[in-house]
Amino acid sequence: MRLDRNHYNNIESAVQNVQQLVIPGCFNYETGNRVTTLKMIFMSYHFLILAVLMLCYSSRVDAQASQSPYTVMALQDLSQFKPTGGNWKIAGDVSYDIKEAGKGKIASGSGLLVNDLSGKAKDHLVTVMEHGDIDLELEFMMEKGSNAGVYLQGRYEIQMFDSWGISPVKTTDCGAIYERWDDKRPEGRQGYEGHPPAQNVSKAPGLWQHYRIEFRAPKFDSNGKKIENARFVKVIHNGVVIHENVEVTGPTRASLFQDEKTMGPLVIQGDHGPVAIRNIKYKAYTQERVTLSNLILSAYEGRFSSVTEFSSLKPSAVLNIERLQHQGTETTDYYGGKITGTINIPKPGPYYIDLNLKWIPADINRSNPNGGGELKINNKTVITIDGSKSASGAAVLNLEAGQYPVELTYFKKFRHWYQPANDIVFGIESPGIAYSLLNPVLLFSEAVGAITVPVGQEPVMVRSFVNHKGKKKTHVISVAEPAGINYSYDLESGSLLQCWRGDFVETTLMWHGRGEPQLAEPLGSVIEFSGRPTVALLRDKNQAWPDSSANYNYIGYDISKAGYPIIKYSVDNIQVKESLSVEDLGHKLSHTITVASADGSGIWTKVAEGSVISKLPNGLYAINDKQFYIQLPDKTDPFIRKTSGNMVELLLPIKLKDNSGSLKYDIIW
Repeated sequence: MRLDRNHYNNIESAVQNVQQLVIPGCFNYETGNRVTTLKMIFMSYHFLILAVLMLCYSSRVDAQASQSPYTVMALQDLSQFKPTGGNWKIAGDVSYDIKEAGKGKIASGSGLLVNDLSGKAKDHLVTVMEHGDIDLELEFMMEKGSNAGVYLQGRYEIQMFDSWGISPVKTTDCGAIYERWDDKRPEGRQGYEGHPPAQNVSKAPGLWQHYRIEFRAPKFDSNGKKIENARFVKVIHNGVVIHENVEVTGPTRASLFQDEKTMGPLVIQGDHGPVAIRNIKYKAYTQERVTLSNLILSAYEGRFSSVTEFSSLKPSAVLNIERLQHQGTETTDYYGGKITGTINIPKPGPYYIDLNLKWIPADINRSNPNGGGELKINNKTVITIDGSKSASGAAVLNLEAGQYPVELTYFKKFRHWYQPANDIVFGIESPGIAYSLLNPVLLFSEAVGAITVPVGQEPVMVRSFVNHKGKKKTHVISVAEPAGINYSYDLESGSLLQCWRGDFVETTLMWHGRGEPQLAEPLGSVIEFSGRPTVALLRDKNQAWPDSSANYNYIGYDISKAGYPIIKYSVDNIQVKESLSVEDLGHKLSHTITVASADGSGIWTKVAEGSVISKLPNGLYAINDKQFYIQLPDKTDPFIRKTSGNMVELLLPIKLKDNSGSLKYDIIW
């Protein structure tokens, strides 16, 4: 790479910032006032420049796995459900009080299902649609202390419950696969086979929560004998996997049916407590699958720059293979392959295909990409990966039922020092046909368990890189509190990036191998903030909030008596201290901002940003269509405005007395 003087100066500046805040490869694990260095990778100055270059001049654009469309349940009326009692209503909006039951407000309109138990009716809601295998998504909102559930096939329940802040979680809590029940079992043991969620990521009453459920129905032979149990392949609550591959041997307690069949309706429990539902969508599947057969691998050794080079070469080996695996060569670093075979399409329709060459690293060196590939189906090129822009590709292909020739060619140029994987991901799905991987290639890299940071009875801090809105932030401190509240703060820009409830962080990408790409990944349900500076000087309150401040200067941080960082920096002529602490038994994350300035005019803080910000009757502000709450001090008059990007901002002025001032607000979710 050729650099002019401006580029060199930019690198010099970046290196100085890195040295001041956190050196890539250095990972500090801080507990209270004690600092223990777990691992230190010493770098030379030139290697540090190289790391910054890789960060600044490379990027990765990953294609998402192609997805067939969902069937959306339009909640304009109750026509998609069997006749039910008057407790179920179509509404345009709903709000539940965070502290007290019975204060729910229902607004007219459409798009929501609301279980209103103010009358006598307490019926369940049953869909006209019946399903077998299904991937289901929906959003739900709980009233304070409420209880409900969604039953797959009307038989197998995922619990909905107001479990905000509960620890430890049980089989009755939100996200649990509810227990089975047998009155004939001994006293105290009638309930069995219940599965609590892996962790509690429930939100506060009145906030929208999300379920994604991958369910596979029980299977029966031609005589009606069950040969496979029902199975929850995956249950994701608010973005966190809480169950994976859990079999259910029979209907759970209080199910609509006590038998087991291949088909059944979705059921929303309606006799226990108020609940609101919206954005129901699903993919229902048959038992048909796409398969590969007659696979033949032609393997090549050497350094390649294109798959077209194989046509003039003699392969080092030709062999029949049972799986998509690169075999027949001694090297795992410099090779190419051409796999031919037959793809078997069970029915006509659009097929959504994705291909991922996992050995191409997260930070692509565009001038020297580590490989590429090409997929052909029925002698037509479907996906091409040149490796300089992405490791992935996706396509949609309309196919009739039948068998088609398939050809997959690929090459790998070298063993990247932190991306040792040699596997290929080839996936496909279609309406009615579940997404499946077509025999993924054998993974050559060593297996490694997840490396997580434990949290005991004191706050814990980790310095790392963090992904935020698709960008790598390189000067981040993440903090965990024993009650399960966590947050990440960007020391490079003076901004709160995210907070989450649940487990702390996984640091495998910092410690496995040579510790690249140095990312710490939150393990709980994340609330993501704008990432813009917390404090700004606005001479006019209508002035746009800055994305960054050229006059920002990070100073450092102190540790409070409770073990939390007090972050110090200056911006323009303002001296700032920021701290976050957990209050109200883990229900609130309190944000305190203290400033000092000789000129006290025009100092503002940006409290929140979202698509919708609304003030609720209880005085809380619901952010981003009820994703989280902001609680402001009494008698506070915020400035709420729309941005040029059609977002809404909640701003507060920081008023000074004797050249200093402070404010405090709470984040609740």
